[in-house]
Amino acid sequence: MKSLFSIALLAISLIACGQSKEQMKGNELIEKIYNSGEKVPLEMELSDQEWKEKLPEESYYILRQQGTERAYSGKYWNSKEAGTYYSLASGQPLFLSDAKFDSGCGWPSFFEPIDKDAIIYREDKAHGMSRIEILDSKSGSHLGHVFNDGPPPTGLRYCLNSAAMVFVPFGEDPKDCGIGE
Repeated sequence: MKSLFSIALLAISLIACGQSKEQMKGNELIEKIYNSGEKVPLEMELSDQEWKEKLPEESYYILRQQGTERAYSGKYWNSKEAGTYYSLASGQPLFLSDAKFDSGCGWPSFFEPIDKDAIIYREDKAHGMSRIEILDSKSGSHLGHVFNDGPPPTGLRYCLNSAAMVFVPFGEDPKDCGIGE
């Protein structure tokens, strides 16, 4: 019975996470959505071996292999501390804590990036769903997905993996938290 409930919950979650490219068009933050598999221009390109050496195993799986962490398991999903969230891959600032909200999905959720150029959007048709993947614009690393069911003022929900980010509290030097090394 418990496994049947788990399967039903997973199916509902996957259906709820669908988001087509057409549904996202028109939002002022999203200027371009790359097609699935389309090469995106990047500032930072490392070999697969260099990424493996740079990133912890779970972060490599998420950032470079488009993986995900289990809901409610990441260290930032329920964090309420004030500060800035950076990409673990590139050190680029991504989101301010002021844009974080509790979406109830079990992953850190934000309604807007720190800068619209910090995120690249790409169509993701994996796992039988149509979603919009979000990438770190410097390295092209997978951060999570964006949906159009978020709160005002943007109406967007950027759903990220904690293992893809580093949090730096306001007033602390990002270098002290491993950013920019």
